[in-house]
Amino acid sequence: RVTLFGSGTILREVLSAAELLEKNYGVPADVYSVTSFSELRRNALGIERWNLLHPNEPRQQTYVQQALADREGPFIAATDYMKTVADQIRQWVPGHYAVLGTDGYGRSDSRAELRRFFEVDRHYVVIAALKALADEGKIDKQTVSQSMRDFGIDPEKPNPLTV
Repeated sequence: RVTLFGSGTILREVLSAAELLEKNYGVPADVYSVTSFSELRRNALGIERWNLLHPNEPRQQTYVQQALADREGPFIAATDYMKTVADQIRQWVPGHYAVLGTDGYGRSDSRAELRRFFEVDRHYVVIAALKALADEGKIDKQTVSQSMRDFGIDPEKPNPLTV
């Protein structure tokens, strides 16, 4: 089982990735719509401040910690923004956390092509989820390689951060 985060219009891609994971690989996925990574961070920093200034009180948990308390991960976030946006909550996510985002200079004629270029579309969400599961020893690494072939993804394509 994986947990997927989608922010904004990319949520549709994340929902499609969840369907592909279940249908093609037998991996169930829970999907969260993240309306604001910045607000989640603001909440977490406020809670941390409260915990710091109230050492004799029971520790409070951030919203992210509360929402993910019964989850093991891995957790995959996809956003049409730079990766640093979703990275804002990394320290409060309780497990392997992979972030996909649109860092760099995209030269695409459509949103679909932009997402493909930046490796953040439904296929890359699936690959990130499968790779995280393989890294945790929960699935075979060959499954990841096969999914890349199935989706026509060239592992040797230039890194979008550098082209």
